[in-house]
Amino acid sequence: MGFFSRDYESAGAGISKNAPKKKGIALFFEIFIRKFWLLFGVNMLYFIFFLPMVISFAAISFIKNGRVVVAIIGIMFIVFTVTIGAATAGMTKIMRSFILEKHTFIVRDFFRAFKVNFKKGLAVGALDVFIAASAFSSYYVYPALAQQLGTKLLYIPMVITFSLALVVSMMNFYIYLMMIATDLSLKNLIKNSFALTFISMKKSVLTLVIYLLTLAAMVLIFLYAPALLMFIAPFVPSAQLWFIVCFNSYPEIQKYVINPYYESIGEVNPELTGDYDTDEEAPVFRDMGGNEKPVEKRKPTKGRKIT
Repeated sequence: MGFFSRDYESAGAGISKNAPKKKGIALFFEIFIRKFWLLFGVNMLYFIFFLPMVISFAAISFIKNGRVVVAIIGIMFIVFTVTIGAATAGMTKIMRSFILEKHTFIVRDFFRAFKVNFKKGLAVGALDVFIAASAFSSYYVYPALAQQLGTKLLYIPMVITFSLALVVSMMNFYIYLMMIATDLSLKNLIKNSFALTFISMKKSVLTLVIYLLTLAAMVLIFLYAPALLMFIAPFVPSAQLWFIVCFNSYPEIQKYVINPYYESIGEVNPELTGDYDTDEEAPVFRDMGGNEKPVEKRKPTKGRKIT
């Protein structure tokens, strides 16, 4: 349909189903732009599971009773630790569907993945929280001890803790995707994600740099404009950033985990052929994009006009 033309009655040949598919950065922006507004919705859904952290900060700011504050922070910390892994699995499910250009019902699929992957998500999420808390604590504890004791050797465990945190962060780029895309055990998820972190080191580091830069920007906003952060956090950047992570990482999982499995059983990965929508209803019509004939503009006729 020609929106900027008076010839709005004519139609073209459509878009062929077998048209060449874009790759790399072109494909990224094509999907990202198409899903732009949906990513805001996914971010809002994921932000629900960060409300315990928001409540904790609010308690520190507005409640004067120290015991009450500690109790609230303790409860909220437990709630966050228990739910954040499964919530990340739910968001990963949506991102994978976007990347594969597979139809998805965001709310339904998010909570279905949350439920199915709750146990594994709990284990991985708890590990993430523990590592993050350890890295945060080491930043304050070890330098203070080194200054008190007059030895720089105490910086060594701090470096080790931060190095471990970076490795675990890169493992997350793969472990959640494998969690929702395969039936691997938790042990094999950890083992494979650790291996992929180093096998795909170039992509892992690139994704980590993007991840850390985004995190640094959010920290700066929190320090200098916390009100602005509270305004934008429900909409960005979790979903947008995780889309980048999944777009960079999932091809590596296909290459080293999923494709070899199908090759071992003498089949082709259905994700590569587009025949993976087994949980969706079969189409009731044939896609004729690119094959239909253009509709000719109807010539006006004399006589009585029918409305």
